[in-house]
Amino acid sequence: MTATAPYWHIDAFAARPFAGNQAAVIELAEWLPDSVLQQIAAENMFSETAFLLRDASEVADWELRWFTPEYEIRLCGHATLASGHALLGRDGGTRVTFRTRRAGMLEVRVDGDGYCVALPAIPVQRTDWPEGAGPLGTKPQEVWRHPAGYNVFLFAGEEEVRTLAPDMAGLARLGPDHQFICTAVGSATDVVSRVFVPGAGIPEDPVTGSAHAVLAGFWAPRLGRDSFTAHQASERGGDIACRLDGNRVWLTGQCVTIVEGQFRLP
Repeated sequence: MTATAPYWHIDAFAARPFAGNQAAVIELAEWLPDSVLQQIAAENMFSETAFLLRDASEVADWELRWFTPEYEIRLCGHATLASGHALLGRDGGTRVTFRTRRAGMLEVRVDGDGYCVALPAIPVQRTDWPEGAGPLGTKPQEVWRHPAGYNVFLFAGEEEVRTLAPDMAGLARLGPDHQFICTAVGSATDVVSRVFVPGAGIPEDPVTGSAHAVLAGFWAPRLGRDSFTAHQASERGGDIACRLDGNRVWLTGQCVTIVEGQFRLP
């Protein structure tokens, strides 16, 4: 290993260390082969590793890609928030933009003592999907889906969501592109959720920005307002303020830097 790259380990959607969702953020001087990026993500073993490259097209400030330990994915909210935290914390400013390959233009802004990230709103349609609902172990009241694999399961109450014990192998067999977003009205927050992505090597995701890009449009008409609070009830847990803004969703939260240094590249 001869080259190095700036590296951050950040807890996103967290007000304290060891909460929220961990992300690795790595700034590259050029794109490495996809196989190498995948190996780096597997080495990190976080839900996602974000790779940044200055955008030569000048359409945005940076190019951005995300890899789980097993796959490159189309959209990741928490690692985008973490990327904004790393760059704005180092370089200053109040706003940074990202050009992505499959999610369009994204943006992170300073918001008080935290940040807000703009993601595309992801609409879902009501349907029946017994093969997806069955492995969850508890029958949902409703099932809503998006063709890209975002699947929402509405439950009667928070306790049902918190006590879910899914058949992870059964969910994984449905493919790597599926998110299983289980949600209900919350008690301390407006909405509560848990998110499972075992097909992509993430049995339960700690805090999932992309899932809330779905939940914003799902819950706004039910709650009768465009802004609400949400809690993802994983073991680490995380809180997100959500706001539906036309075809975009603004997610607000804090970040904590755990490690900052250099990653030795192959």
